[in-house]
Amino acid sequence: MKEEILVSVTPREVRAALVENGVLQEVFIERARRRGLISNIYKGQVSRVLPGMQAAFIELGLDRTGFLHASDIIRRPMGDEQPEGLEQSSRQPDIQELIREGDELLVQVLKDPLGTKGPRLTTFATIPSRYLVYMPRGKGIGVSARIEDEEERTRLRGIMESVIDGAAGGYIVRTAAEGASWDALRADMIFLQKLWEAIETQALEVKPGQLVHEDLSLTLRVLRDLLGPEIELVRVDDAETCDRMRRFAAMFVPELANKIDEYVAPRPIFELYGIEDEISKALDRKVQLKSGGYLVIDQTEAMTTIDVNTGGFVGHRNLEETIFKTNLEAAQSIARQIRLRNLGGIIIVDFIDMEEPEHRRQVLKAFEKALENDHARNQITEVSSLGLVEMTRKRTRESLEHVLCQPCPTCNGRGSVKTPETVCYEIFREILRQSRQFEFQELLVLAHPEVLEMIVDEESASLAELEEVTGKPIRLQAEALYAQDHFDVVPI
Repeated sequence: MKEEILVSVTPREVRAALVENGVLQEVFIERARRRGLISNIYKGQVSRVLPGMQAAFIELGLDRTGFLHASDIIRRPMGDEQPEGLEQSSRQPDIQELIREGDELLVQVLKDPLGTKGPRLTTFATIPSRYLVYMPRGKGIGVSARIEDEEERTRLRGIMESVIDGAAGGYIVRTAAEGASWDALRADMIFLQKLWEAIETQALEVKPGQLVHEDLSLTLRVLRDLLGPEIELVRVDDAETCDRMRRFAAMFVPELANKIDEYVAPRPIFELYGIEDEISKALDRKVQLKSGGYLVIDQTEAMTTIDVNTGGFVGHRNLEETIFKTNLEAAQSIARQIRLRNLGGIIIVDFIDMEEPEHRRQVLKAFEKALENDHARNQITEVSSLGLVEMTRKRTRESLEHVLCQPCPTCNGRGSVKTPETVCYEIFREILRQSRQFEFQELLVLAHPEVLEMIVDEESASLAELEEVTGKPIRLQAEALYAQDHFDVVPI
C-alpha cells in the first residue's frame, strides 16, 4: 500500500492529509484562532464540584471550564490526611472525597471542546514520544494491539523491562516501535522522563488557570504519530515548515528524514491531488457509490446514522445478490467516510436487509477489516435484531463538518424550512389576529418573494376574502433578504 502525507500551509491555517493509494483517507486541520487542546497540560483550579454527576468543573483560563469525572482523578495516598470513612477498596470513591472547591491540580485535556461542552480532562497524564507513551502516575508495560507478532511483542516487552529497571511510572509501546532497537527505546524513555520533570517544575511556578505544557503543532504531530516505514513520502508546500519538519525527523526518526520533500510547483498541492474536491464531498450528506448505490450520513447531537441504499444499481442476477454486493461496497466506503469525516461517538449503520446469514457475516467481516487501519479506537457490535450495525469510535476532536461548517442560519440546523404554503396560512392567521386586536387603516405584509408569489397566484381568492372580512386593504411587499419562513404583518 502506497501512503503519502501532504501538508498545506497558509498564514493562519495548516492542513495535513493522509493519502493511501491515491485516495484521501484522513484530513487534519489546525487554525491559529482555534488550535486543538488535546494533550495540553494545565494547572487547574476546581471551580465547582457536582456530587450528583460525580464530576467537577475545572477553571483552566479558557473560554469554558473543563469537565473532570471522578473516574479520571488520581486517588490520594492512604494516610492520616485521607477523609474519614474512605477505606482502601476497589470501589470508586465519591467525588467529594477526592477534591474540593478551590483545590489546585495538574490536568491534561482528553477531548477538545465539542459543541457547547468544555474540554474533557484527566489527572492521569500521558506523554507520547515516537516509540513510547509515558504514564508518570501509572505502572506496568503495555504493547500496542496493532503489533500482532507475538515474538515481537515479547521482544519489546523484554527490552522495556530491562530499560525501565525499576523506574517510576508506566509505559505503552506504540505501533511505531515495531523493530526498534534497545538504544532507541532507552533514548525515548530518558527523553520522556526529563520532559515530565520539566513539566512538574513548571507546574510549581505557574498560577492556576495557566498552560503548563503544550503539545506539538500539527505539522510535527503528524510526523510523530503517522510517519513510519509504510509512508513513502511527505510533501510540504512551505519551505520554513519543511525545514522544521526535517530537523524534527532528524532528531527522532533519522532513518525517515529523507522522505520529507518540499513541494515547489505553482499549482496548490491539495488541488493537484484532488484533496479539495474530496473535502467538499465529505461535507455532503449523500455519498455516491461506484455501483450506483449511495449512502446518506446524518450527524446529530446523540449519534451519527448512516443509511445504505441501492439507488440506481439493479444488479445482474437476483435481488439478494444485488443487495449483498451493494452492502459490501458500502462497508468499504463507510469505513473511509468515518475516518475522513472524523465521526465519533455512537454510529449506527443501516445496511440493506439481507436474508442470508452468511451474507450478513461477510459484510460485517468486510466492515471490520476496512476499519483496521483507523487510528482511532473503535468497537463494532453484531448485527442487531433490527438489522442495524452499532459501533462506537473514540471522539477526541470535532468532526470535519463541525470544524469547517456552522448550522444554517435559516433552518438552525434542522435541515428543513417551512414551505411557502405553510407560511401563507400563518400570515393569514396573523392578519385575522391583528384585525381583532388593533385599529388600523391598512395592513402591510412583508415576506419572502416566493411566499408572496403564492399568495398573489394560488391564494388570491383567500387574500380577497380576508380584505372583505377585515374591511381593510392588505398590501404586500417582497423582502428578498427575509428567510422563507420569516414574515411580518404591520398595521398602519
